[in-house]
Amino acid sequence: MSGTYRHRLEFGTFVTPANATPDTPVALARLSEELGYDLVTFQDHPYQPAFLDTWTLLSWVAGKTERIHLAANVLNVPLRSPAVLARAAASLDLLSGGRLDLALGAGAFWTAIEAMGGRRLRPGESVEALDEAIDVIRALLDAGDPAPLRYAGEHHRLDGAQPGPLPAHHIPIWLGAYRPRMLRLVGAKADGWLPTLGPIEPADLRTSNKIIDEAAREAGRDPADIRRLLNISGQFAPSRQGLLHGPADSWVEDLLPLVVEDGVGTLILMTDDATTMARFAHEVAPALREAVDRALPEPLPTTARRSVTVRAKRRPGIAYDQVPASLADSAVEPGDITYPNVKSNYMRGGAPGLVLRPGTPAEVADALAFARAHRDLPLGVRSGGHGISGRSTNDGGIVIDLGRLNTIEVLDEATRRVRIGPGARWMQVAAALEPYGWALTSGDYGGVGVGGLATAGGVGWLARKHGLTIDHLRAVELVLADGTQVRASDTENPDLFWAVRGAGANFGIVTAFEFEVDEVGPVGWAQFVLDASDPAGLLTRWGAAVEAAPRDLTTAIIMGGPRPGQPSVAQVMAMVDSDDPATIVAALQPVADIAPGYDQQVVITSYASVMANAAEGPHRAQGEPVSRTGLVEHLTPAFAAAAARLVASGAVYFFHVRSVGGAVTDIDPDAMAWSHRGVNFHVTAFGRNRARLDALWEDLMAPHIRGTYLSFETDQRPERLLEAFPPRTLARLRTLKARYDPTCLFRDNFAIAPDSASDSTPRTTS
Repeated sequence: MSGTYRHRLEFGTFVTPANATPDTPVALARLSEELGYDLVTFQDHPYQPAFLDTWTLLSWVAGKTERIHLAANVLNVPLRSPAVLARAAASLDLLSGGRLDLALGAGAFWTAIEAMGGRRLRPGESVEALDEAIDVIRALLDAGDPAPLRYAGEHHRLDGAQPGPLPAHHIPIWLGAYRPRMLRLVGAKADGWLPTLGPIEPADLRTSNKIIDEAAREAGRDPADIRRLLNISGQFAPSRQGLLHGPADSWVEDLLPLVVEDGVGTLILMTDDATTMARFAHEVAPALREAVDRALPEPLPTTARRSVTVRAKRRPGIAYDQVPASLADSAVEPGDITYPNVKSNYMRGGAPGLVLRPGTPAEVADALAFARAHRDLPLGVRSGGHGISGRSTNDGGIVIDLGRLNTIEVLDEATRRVRIGPGARWMQVAAALEPYGWALTSGDYGGVGVGGLATAGGVGWLARKHGLTIDHLRAVELVLADGTQVRASDTENPDLFWAVRGAGANFGIVTAFEFEVDEVGPVGWAQFVLDASDPAGLLTRWGAAVEAAPRDLTTAIIMGGPRPGQPSVAQVMAMVDSDDPATIVAALQPVADIAPGYDQQVVITSYASVMANAAEGPHRAQGEPVSRTGLVEHLTPAFAAAAARLVASGAVYFFHVRSVGGAVTDIDPDAMAWSHRGVNFHVTAFGRNRARLDALWEDLMAPHIRGTYLSFETDQRPERLLEAFPPRTLARLRTLKARYDPTCLFRDNFAIAPDSASDSTPRTTS
């Protein structure tokens, strides 16, 4: 193949890992990043006494930089176990945010390798060993599941090895290669070819490319999936004196054919001179980009190319090649290595066709533009990925994942005003506020994302004392369905602000929340395991104790289905917003006395420690949750008897009642879209069979329900909207829906139908 392989043109540096002045290579790596280089590389000669260990240096540089990619140039595989190398690579890739690239070499300087304990290999053996090493590394890096791995080669073996962590991105494997057998290995298995100009002449590039391309086709690969990299060196001079020896424009002339005729996609400048780095970055790189684009029929792409293997797993109906440039590098497709980390949420398995991960409001607008062009596909919006009710994942559709919008900042310490991104999780928020002696009521599970809860309601451990999460919301920044970025508060777009607090999923994507948080010090935290042999009586007594309790107390009770041969128990958890032991005991005693106890624990701790109850990392749920939920004024004997029958039916494995009331009732029901201000309890039941749970719920629980909280509801039938919003509230929401989202782009999470008689012209002030 002649000409370009259509890779984004990139530039890197090649720095000597000298140990005489160990700060120098680190400083040059940081300078490379500041100058805009895409990649910084270091030699790897473990036997060289004048060099730092390259892998250690890469790890240190990763912590000292933020954007630039890192690689050895190239790793000496005979002295590095491929299995250990794979684990180390995945770990460093995760720690660096997906910035590691692997460049491997078959080995040279065999006397020095032997001196370090390595085994001398003949040329053919070294290629065979590298071939096997690639298999081992790829098997461990790309496993995606916990199954033990086995591999039986002549040089490398795995005997039930456990895969390590999944890296943050598909780590490319590049090979330093010159001879035909190594070049054929590049074509068969590698992601890139990395020679050095000098050992190879410019005239040799086309011949070598031909060998690589033929080997790729024989292996069923697209030659264009293999990036061509090239180490170069030269000297700037007032006049041309030879190849890469002259003024900047002569460098451009020398490098241009290497890109447009020989397909080089990455040029790596070999120098330890900061001035040379700067001149190349400022004078050569941008001019070469322009010259390349002029010389080609169409400009090179500005985003990374995905391999044919990845493209083969694309879902129908999605214009993958039209993903906005701002999102292309962070987007995740079904064939990407990170897809298992983003396809599902905490409770629901998913298989979306594309996950877009914007990092700014402008990128959110780009994501919505892409979604508008795919109106026939499901659209999910995800913050933290808890997603009981919301369709934050789907099958074959688009997901907009807000996880990168996760900043937490204090705007005004005097007024306790904070600004929080939707992708932050509540345990992170609690930890960030704790040093100030603050807290924000925020559900009861720290792994929930801010965005979903803060647009729906927010019932948690401080609700009876401090109200719902949305009661503390003072402003939002959001992107509307048409891509408009607006701010909403009591004085800016107040109707939109009213709707966002309780029905936000229907009106836009919030990119920042401003809250006024509360002063909350140490709290009392209690957990009781109580006898539930009389479930109806237990619920009645617990409900009465809650309603009679001071507002300092917020509590919840959990019951499960029958357990043959085991006693029936209930778990009660409670928080008292006080650090006074006498106050805490006085508030908890009536709750503890509702039934005989099997176990109890009461501590004085921080709100942040209670919220630190979730594991970090991605969600990998399977299946589809089945739940029903509702709001109840009182736990009457009739309600309790019905609940007991539901639990005893075996159709429910998790029955949860949380206290509301207290400060929640202080807000005018018309103040925001969440209107159920007179209820004292929130009830949720999880089951395994949709039809059976629905039938029992309608028969036993529905007569007692006085509204619902959609965040816990998985039944998508339209009747649920009528329960969630009183008629007057729903009518107002329909009018606003016609104004802000008349075409129902946001339709996959309890969609509110726009009022067709309403004026659909958006009315916003920026």
